[in-house]
Amino acid sequence: MGFYDDRVLPHLIEATCGMAALTPLRKQACAPLSGRMIEIGFGSGLNVGVYPPALTEVAAVEPSDVGWSMATDRVATSTVPIERAGLDGQKLPFDDESFDAALTTFTLCTILDASAALAELRRVLRPGGTLAFLEHGRAPDASVRRWQGRLEPIQKRVAGGCHLTRDVRAELADAGFAVGAVDAFYQPGVPKPFGALSLGTAQPA
Repeated sequence: MGFYDDRVLPHLIEATCGMAALTPLRKQACAPLSGRMIEIGFGSGLNVGVYPPALTEVAAVEPSDVGWSMATDRVATSTVPIERAGLDGQKLPFDDESFDAALTTFTLCTILDASAALAELRRVLRPGGTLAFLEHGRAPDASVRRWQGRLEPIQKRVAGGCHLTRDVRAELADAGFAVGAVDAFYQPGVPKPFGALSLGTAQPA
């Protein structure tokens, strides 16, 4: 990674994705999770404070050394054991069906090959396991989607490859997940092209 992506971007993500207004949404996303969990796009550990007590351990997949370093205090004070256990969500170093749960928050928009990452999560989740997600992406309204298409090239340049137009539910279904109830809404206080959020769960089909 270049200097911007390696050194600057983790702090930008901390500032934008670490807003206090997102904490209740993160807590809601994490609530259904239990047992052994894998989290891809762990970043600086913004979900750590809202992990439910039913989790027993967390395998954190995070490519950025700076992001992981920023998570040090959160990891140290977590009530759930956390281990950095991989660098690439598209190639997970785990056996099939080895996790009870998985989590992605503001990750599928940026990861280079979201389909490959979701295929890997499906592989490592046990039958009946739960993938919880809080993601931004394709807006429900056509007028907003047009603006997303116009703004996405700029967004990708300044936000580490972040896409505005990825359809989270379609990506999950294409990867072989049965998608449960999804809450789709615009984040208050954020321009709609950037704040179209999807919160829900899915299971390996």
